[in-house]
Amino acid sequence: MRSADGPAGGLIDVHGHIVLEGSMGRAGACGPEIGYHPDGSPWFRVGNYQLDGVAYRGSLFIEADVRLAAMDAAGIRVQALSPNPLTYLHFIAAPAAVDFCRAHNDSLAEVVADHPDRFVGLGALPMQDIEAACAELHRIVGELGLLGGYIGTDFGTPLDAPAMDGLYESCIELDVPLFLHPTQSGIDGPLLDERLRRWDLDLVLEYSLEEALAAATLVFGGVVRRHPALDICLSHGGGSLALALSKLRKLAERRPASPAWLKPEGVFDEQLGRLWFDCHVTGAREFAFVAEVLGTDRLVYGTNFGGWDRGTGPDVVDLAGSLNANAVRLLRLARRAPHLLG
Repeated sequence: MRSADGPAGGLIDVHGHIVLEGSMGRAGACGPEIGYHPDGSPWFRVGNYQLDGVAYRGSLFIEADVRLAAMDAAGIRVQALSPNPLTYLHFIAAPAAVDFCRAHNDSLAEVVADHPDRFVGLGALPMQDIEAACAELHRIVGELGLLGGYIGTDFGTPLDAPAMDGLYESCIELDVPLFLHPTQSGIDGPLLDERLRRWDLDLVLEYSLEEALAAATLVFGGVVRRHPALDICLSHGGGSLALALSKLRKLAERRPASPAWLKPEGVFDEQLGRLWFDCHVTGAREFAFVAEVLGTDRLVYGTNFGGWDRGTGPDVVDLAGSLNANAVRLLRLARRAPHLLG
């Protein structure tokens, strides 16, 4: 796979979270911080949330050489590094969020600069202040050379709110994509539902809801209609979107609450077809279902590299060339990082 199809000898992975030493303690009382229990087992704390048993230090989440070796073993040639969802911090005070995002993105840019033939970067944005988020997007693209922004799905401002238009317009002006990936509620903001915390169900069910809800909001709320040049990529195949797609289509066409412009047959599918999705859905049957229902024209490869739910269906191999070509388009690699395609 070469040239417009992607880098020779491997896949382009758009879903690789990173933990950065340079961001530790940069959000005040919210941390983030890494520590160890008396028995030596690790913990990672952000705000009111503590993750036990995950060793970030010494792992591919922090150590670039460990990540690169694992990428080689997995057949990944290029990886887009993005913020750990636990560290979005979209609900802390805006000045603290701005400072944290700057520290995070500066550290991220250093990792990318140290390995420019393997990594590209997607930066954190302080979404509690949209104007500040726009400024940070301009900084990370213009000064740091990162390839786009990476945000959560819930930060107190609906995705279709007029206040968000400034960020969308900034993405179009800079010609960069915007990635949406959920996180667990209750880290630094309100908890959505206590039931989701049982057995870590939030990692699957809350994420799936948030992704489907984000996609529906972008379509029903007219975001993709108002900004046809905007490229937004949603994680995990859009969560539960594919399963609910037929009903959402009927909702768009039949229900009184649906916008009048969305009711004509075919409009809903045309609007939804402007969104991008990564294919990290873990199971082979799930992958085949998502590829069939959502199509593959705007599907890109994603792994949640190193995560507990790693592993995308083996059928991805048959689509590797298409997924790579899509990632080249989405990330603008031919223009922003042509050295990766030789």
